[in-house]
Amino acid sequence: MQVISSKDNELIKHIRKLKEKKERDASNEYLVEGIKIVKEAIQENAKIKQIILCDDCEKTESIPKDLMYEIAKHNCIYVTSKLFKYISEVQEPQGVLAVIEKNNGDKTIDYTQDIIVALDDVQDPGNLGTILRTVDSVGVNQILVSKGTADSYNPKVVRSTMGAIFRVKIIECEDLKKTLKEIKKHKFKIVVSSLQTENTIYDINYYKKVIIIGNEANGVEQQIQEIADEKIKIPMIRKNRKLKCISSNRNYFVWICETEGTGLKCPMNFVESYKIINNTKKDINWHENGTF
Repeated sequence: MQVISSKDNELIKHIRKLKEKKERDASNEYLVEGIKIVKEAIQENAKIKQIILCDDCEKTESIPKDLMYEIAKHNCIYVTSKLFKYISEVQEPQGVLAVIEKNNGDKTIDYTQDIIVALDDVQDPGNLGTILRTVDSVGVNQILVSKGTADSYNPKVVRSTMGAIFRVKIIECEDLKKTLKEIKKHKFKIVVSSLQTENTIYDINYYKKVIIIGNEANGVEQQIQEIADEKIKIPMIRKNRKLKCISSNRNYFVWICETEGTGLKCPMNFVESYKIINNTKKDINWHENGTF
C-alpha cells in the first residue's frame, strides 16, 4: 500500500485548493469529510472521484469494517496522519474524506412538485446548510439559489446539510427574477416573507407556490417583492431580538411542506402557537386546503 506523505503531491495540492470556491467551480468538485457523510455519499451513489484515508485507520479500526469494504470499491488514496490533518477542515478528523463531483449539471426545474423553494442572497453557510437539510427532510427535491447566495458546496454548508447535499438538486440562477418569471408561466405563484402584510403563514394555501427566503439582513429584494403574488409574515409569540432568522425559516418550511397535499395533520405545536398568537382557547379545525 502506497502512502502519500508529501505536501507537494499534486492531489494534495488540489484537495487543499478545493477549500476555495474558485477551485470548486473550476473543477466542478467539492469535499465531504467524516465517516457518516462519506457513508451517505456511497449510499446515495454520489459521483465519488477519490476517497482519501488516513493510514492509521486500518491500524485503529476507527472506520467500521462494512464501510471500509464499500470504500475499497472506489479510488482510494492513503496519506499519513500528519498529512491528513493538513488537508482536513475539522479539529478532530475521523480519517476519511472524499472528492465528489457536483450534482448541479441539470438545471431543469421539476414543475411536478407542489412547492419550489428559492433563496435570495442567503449569506450564512450554516443557514444555507440548515435550509437544505430541512427541504430534504420534508421531501422537496430541488432548490433555486440566486447568484449572490453563499456557495452551496462550501465545506461548512456541506457539513451542515448532513447528507442532504446528495439528494437535493441545487439550481444556481444567474438571474433569479428572470427565473421566477419563467416559473410563473407554469401556473406557480410567488410567495415572499414581508412585514408589509397582515397575512401570516396560517392564512394562505401553499399549492403550486414558490417560497422565497431572503437575505438575513435585508430580506427579499425589492424587485422580487414587486413580482410576488402573495406576501406573508411569520407571527412571533414573543418578541425576541436574538432569534435567528433561520429558526423562523425552518419552522416555515416544516409548516408549508407538511400541510399541503401530503395528507398529514397539522402538528400540535403549530395549532397551539396559533391559539396563543390569536389569544383564543377555542378548538381549531384544520382544513385540507391548508387553512384554519
